[in-house]
Amino acid sequence: MPRLTLRLACAAALAIPLLARAEIVIGVDVSTTGPAAAIGIQTNNAIRLWPDTLGGEPARYVVLDDGTDVSRAVKNMRKLTSEDKVDAIVGPNITAAALAALDVLAETGTPMVALAASSVIVEPQSDPKRAWAFKMPQNDSLMASALVQDMKKKGYKTVGFIGFADSYGDSWWKEFTAAAGRDLEVVAQERFQRTDASVVGQALKVIAARPDAVLIAGSGTPAALPQKTLLERGYTGAIYQTHGIGTLEFLQVGGKDVEGTLFPTGPGVVARELPDDNPVKPVAVAFADKYEKQYGAHTLTQFAGDAYGAWMLLDSAVARALKTGARPGTPEFRAALRDALESTRGLIVPNGVLNISKTDHQGFDERARVMGVVKDGRFSYAK
Repeated sequence: MPRLTLRLACAAALAIPLLARAEIVIGVDVSTTGPAAAIGIQTNNAIRLWPDTLGGEPARYVVLDDGTDVSRAVKNMRKLTSEDKVDAIVGPNITAAALAALDVLAETGTPMVALAASSVIVEPQSDPKRAWAFKMPQNDSLMASALVQDMKKKGYKTVGFIGFADSYGDSWWKEFTAAAGRDLEVVAQERFQRTDASVVGQALKVIAARPDAVLIAGSGTPAALPQKTLLERGYTGAIYQTHGIGTLEFLQVGGKDVEGTLFPTGPGVVARELPDDNPVKPVAVAFADKYEKQYGAHTLTQFAGDAYGAWMLLDSAVARALKTGARPGTPEFRAALRDALESTRGLIVPNGVLNISKTDHQGFDERARVMGVVKDGRFSYAK
C-alpha cells in the first residue's frame, strides 16, 4: 500500500505541469475574399508569422474567411465559440461584422480583439456586451485629430467629405466633424457604397462646393475610386485619406492618381523612416524586417502590423491569465484572459504603445499615429 500510494502521488505530481500546458486555441475571422479582401489578405499574411505559442504555452489558430459578409462573420463566430471552443477571437476586419459579433461574445463570455477601426466596437464600455470587445486599430478620433492638425498647419479652411455609406463612413463623419470644430468648415458631404462602380455624381457635388481639401473616408481599394474621379473631373486641391487605405492593392489601383495623398497611419507602416527618438521604432523595425523577409520589400501595411500586434497583446495577456490557475478551454480562463487584456500596460506593438483599462479597450495614444504620404508608389513618412 505505501508503494501504491507513492506511485499515485508521483503520478499526480506529474499531472500538474501537464494540465498547466493545456493548448490555447485562438479563433480568427478575416475577410480574405469579397470587397475587403485586400485588407484580409494582409492580415492573414501576418497571422502566418504568429509563433506557435502564447504566454509560453502551445497555441493553435483556427482561421476562417467571412467573405466580407456580416452574416457569415457571425456564423464563423458561433462556430469558433461552440465547436472549436476558442479561448479568444481575433478579427473581424470590418466594423459592421465586429458589431454584429458582440452578442456572441456576451453570450459565450469570449474575448475578441477586433481588427476593425471604429471606436463604436468598444464604446461605450458601460454596455455589458462591449466588456468582451477589444480592438487593435487606432480609434478614428485619434486619426481624425491628426488630419485636422495637418490641414490647419497647411492653412486650409474648407473641406469636402466623401465616405462609405456604412458604419465606417458614419464613424469618420462623426469623429472628423468633431475634430474640425470651428477651425474647418465642411462644405460638402457625400457617401458611396464599397461596391459602387461610379461616384461621378458625388465627386461633382463636392467639386462644386470648391473645398480647399477633400477627405475620403474609405478603406482598401474602394477608397481609390473617389480620388481618381475627383482628379478626372478637374479637382486640384489637396486630397486626404484615412488609415484604412493601407493596402498594396490601393497603391496599385490608384496608380499615379494617388501620388501625394496624405493620410494618418500607424508608425509600423513607415518604420524605417521614423525619427530615432520615436519610442515605437525598434519594435516596428523588427516586425518590418520579419514581415518583409517573408513577403518582400515595401510590402508592410497597417493591417499586417495590427494583426501581429494582436498576437503580441494576446501573448502578454495569456501569460498573466495562466498565473490565475485557470485552464485554457474553460469559462474561467476566458474571463481571466479578458481581465488580463484589460490590465495591459506599456506594451509596445508595431503600431503604438498599448495602455488598456476598464474604460479604454483600445489603449493607444498619440504615439500610435504619424502622418504618411504616398510617394513614388509607396507609403512613406510625411516629414
